[in-house]
Amino acid sequence: EVQLVESGGGLVQPGGSLTLACTASGIIFEDYTINWFRQAPGKEREGVACISNSDGAAFYEDSVKGRFTISSNAAKNTVYLQMNSLKPEDTAVYYCAADEVVVCPLWVKAPLSWGQGTLVTVSS
Repeated sequence: EVQLVESGGGLVQPGGSLTLACTASGIIFEDYTINWFRQAPGKEREGVACISNSDGAAFYEDSVKGRFTISSNAAKNTVYLQMNSLKPEDTAVYYCAADEVVVCPLWVKAPLSWGQGTLVTVSS
């Protein structure tokens, strides 16, 4: 059974930084693609960034390009999302999701395995 656990959320001021972690278990890590999604209050869940652990290829949505960096540590079965220059509109619950495919990004409506989410609040 695939299990994903997110951590690292919290309150940060605009312009600040935060790093989220998604730790996976129950999978062969290198065979999976991990995608970060987020859902703001009253809005639909949307993709943020994705990494294919088989080849390291990364994908970013336009809204976070140049500000967020996704990385993977196979020794720790963990994918990180480094978020810089945070804006109030980045406020959301951030989820990681996984699928045994090699192509980024993952589709939010696909039968993915999901974590429980971690809240990021960007506010002064």
